[in-house]
Amino acid sequence: MKKILRSLSISTMFAALLPALPAADSGPVAELRIYTATPGNNDKVLARFRDHTMKLFEKHGMRNLGYAVPMDEKDGAGEKLIYLLTHKSREAAKESWKNFSADPEWKEVVAKSQANGKIVAKAETVFLALADFSPEIVDHQGAPRVFEMRSYTTPDGKIAALDARFRDHTCALFVKHGMTNLGYYHPTDAEKGAGKTLIYFLAHASREAATKSWASFRTDPVWVAARAASEKAAGGSLTAPDGVKSVFMTPTAFSPVK
Repeated sequence: MKKILRSLSISTMFAALLPALPAADSGPVAELRIYTATPGNNDKVLARFRDHTMKLFEKHGMRNLGYAVPMDEKDGAGEKLIYLLTHKSREAAKESWKNFSADPEWKEVVAKSQANGKIVAKAETVFLALADFSPEIVDHQGAPRVFEMRSYTTPDGKIAALDARFRDHTCALFVKHGMTNLGYYHPTDAEKGAGKTLIYFLAHASREAATKSWASFRTDPVWVAARAASEKAAGGSLTAPDGVKSVFMTPTAFSPVK
């Protein structure tokens, strides 16, 4: 997971919400996917999703949650697509991808879209379970927002303490300062950060609004006290050095969540 998130922060959902997801492979899972287009082909990747891929995902039992593109060059603006799907289970995901890949309609779409060469250079994926404090689905009827994907990597043994701080304090303080909680997730695979990583998504009215919200949040006496108390109880910081990553994104026109 560190490798993928580092890739996102250098060359890199928003947000979408789910019913509560257990960590076990037998329950529903989300899937975070990051596509890097070959040079000059990001528009073709987006068009293929808009016109074909999303419909075929649904046909094969996958649910489209949200699609977004990074805003900053350092995060892959103009070359990356970041999106979230959900599956009934990990086994269902495997079966869905198998059937999707073998679908004659998909094969035809790929052949036509790649007539002049591949349009996707790299596809990365992380399976996720929703944290128990993640909010319920809220339908947004207003103007499209700016999304922020954040990942926290903890020192060994401190993910529960980090979760508790978010559950008891941070989520409510985000709302207080004008941020919308969208979804909080944990990777399900050890090699992708299970047991030490929290990935979450916020929505802001604009990039400027995000800057103001974060400034007021960080100086809020309630937050300062909650952070100090949680770190004292845990015997140190709840995030590893360089353990916080942030990617600002805009939803695509075809994203179910905006």
